[in-house]
Amino acid sequence: MKINQIIRQRRRDLSLTQEQVAAYLGVSTPAVNKWEKGSTYPDITLLPALARLLRTDLNTLLSFQEDLSDVEIETFVDHLDQMVQEQGYQAAFQAAWGKVQEYPTCEALLYSAALYLEGALSLYPVQQPEEYQTTLETWYQRLARSDTQEIRDTAVGMLISYARNRGEFSKAEELIQTLPDSPIDKEEQLAILYQRQGKYEQAQGIWEHRILHGVTEIQTALMNKLEWALLRKRPQEAEALADLYETVTSLFCFPGWMRYNARLQIALDAQDGDACFAILSQMLPAMKEIWDPQAHPLYASADDAGGSTFLSSRLADTFCFELSTHEEYAFLRDRADFNALMETLGHRS
Repeated sequence: MKINQIIRQRRRDLSLTQEQVAAYLGVSTPAVNKWEKGSTYPDITLLPALARLLRTDLNTLLSFQEDLSDVEIETFVDHLDQMVQEQGYQAAFQAAWGKVQEYPTCEALLYSAALYLEGALSLYPVQQPEEYQTTLETWYQRLARSDTQEIRDTAVGMLISYARNRGEFSKAEELIQTLPDSPIDKEEQLAILYQRQGKYEQAQGIWEHRILHGVTEIQTALMNKLEWALLRKRPQEAEALADLYETVTSLFCFPGWMRYNARLQIALDAQDGDACFAILSQMLPAMKEIWDPQAHPLYASADDAGGSTFLSSRLADTFCFELSTHEEYAFLRDRADFNALMETLGHRS
C-alpha cells in the first residue's frame, strides 16, 4: 500500500476529517487532499507528527514493509485452515490477528483472513463464537471503507448480517441502502462474450456458477418463506414449500442431505421428537456421503468432489455439536434413540 493510501486509510480508521489532519499539522486542507490522491507528498519534517496523529510508525507510513503478495496470502489462509483442524479455532484466530498486526495496511490480507475466519465459525465447533465476531466486525467496519467495490460491498453485507442477527433492524436497513444498484450483470455479460469468442471452457464455468448460485438463492428464499408460514401458523403452506424445496434440491443434484432441511425445520417448530429423529437418522449419515458434482452435466467443470465431501463432513460435525449443546434441541436429548444415533456418529449428547 502506497503512502497516500496509508494516510487515507489510517485517517478513516480514526474517523478524522482532512480538515482535522490539516489543522493538527498546520497545513491547508487541499494539501492533505493532494497527499491522499498521491499527487504530492508531505514534507519530510511533517512525517513524525503525521505518524503520531495517525497512530502508526514511520516504517509503516513510508511503506518500508511491503504488503503480502496474493500467493503469500493464499498460502497463509491455507495455513490457518490447517491450524483450525490441528490446533483449534482460537489458535488460528490468534495467528491471523498477529499477521494483521504485522501487516496493518495490507487490505487484501485483512479481507481474506476475515472471510476465512467467518466461514470457519460455521464449519467448526467453536465455543462462544461471539467473542471472535466482535473482532471480525471491527475488521468489516474497516473494510467497508475500502476503495475496492467488491471488498466494500462484501464487508457491508457482513455488517448487515451482524446487525440483523442482533435485532438492530434500523441499522441493517441503513446499511442495505448504501449498497449500489447496477442494472448490468457483469458476470452474464462476460459469459456471453466468452461464448461468442469460442472460449467455451470459461463460459461454461460462469454458467455453472450461475446455476449453483441461482439454485442456492431459490433454496434460501423457500426456507425463509417456509419460516414465514410457520410463524403465521400456516402448516399446509409450510408443507407445500417443503415439498418444493425437496424437488428443487433433488432436481438440481445438490448433496442428498440438503433435501431434509425444510422437513427438519417443520419438525423442530412443532417440537415433534419422532419426526426430528426420523429425519436426522437419514440426514446426518447422508452428510458423510461422497458428493461428486461432476457426475451431473450441469456441473461438469466443478471442482473435484473432495472439497465438497470435506465441507459436508465438517458441517455434520458442527451440526452434531449444536445438537448436543444448543437449547433448541434440548427436547431431543432425552431420547435414547437420539443419543444412540449421536454415538454412532462419534458424538455424545
